[in-house]
Amino acid sequence: MYLRLLLLVAGISMNLGLMAQQYKALGDSSSVGFKIKNFGVSVSGSIKGLQGSVKFDPQHLDACNFDVSVQTSTVNTGIEMRDNHLKKEEYLSVDAFPKITFVSTKVTSSNKDGYLFMFGNLTIKGVTKAISFPFKAVASGSGYLFTGSFTINRKDYTVGGSSISMSDNVEVDLKVLAQ
Repeated sequence: MYLRLLLLVAGISMNLGLMAQQYKALGDSSSVGFKIKNFGVSVSGSIKGLQGSVKFDPQHLDACNFDVSVQTSTVNTGIEMRDNHLKKEEYLSVDAFPKITFVSTKVTSSNKDGYLFMFGNLTIKGVTKAISFPFKAVASGSGYLFTGSFTINRKDYTVGGSSISMSDNVEVDLKVLAQ
């Protein structure tokens, strides 16, 4: 009986060691930036209000999970008139869809030194698409700073209608501090 109890405790302890550490995404210290060409000119901006949870352990990537979102009403390109336009139904439709969300499905190692690879589902305006991208995870204080970038097609998410002056491709840059 004593041996079984000892083995049970040892098994639980080993399994706890395999679990990823839970962190909270810090919106004030994080940023989600974007760039898109409009009439051939690069327009950049950001979306704030990042929040969510991050489970991360670089030694146990199979236990990692990212579940984060940003507030669409915070879109900011530095021009209020353009920002108000982007909040309308044809673009982000902030009244109907107040958040853009990302939920990871898998984190793997990468063949590029210093990088990992993220797979997950990005939801914009109620449309969910699988995406993947390389990212870095650097220890920072009692947590991690995650940085990465990816490109999406805005039309896949019904953003911007059939505008011929605006590029279909949107570059997204992430800097997420989780502690």
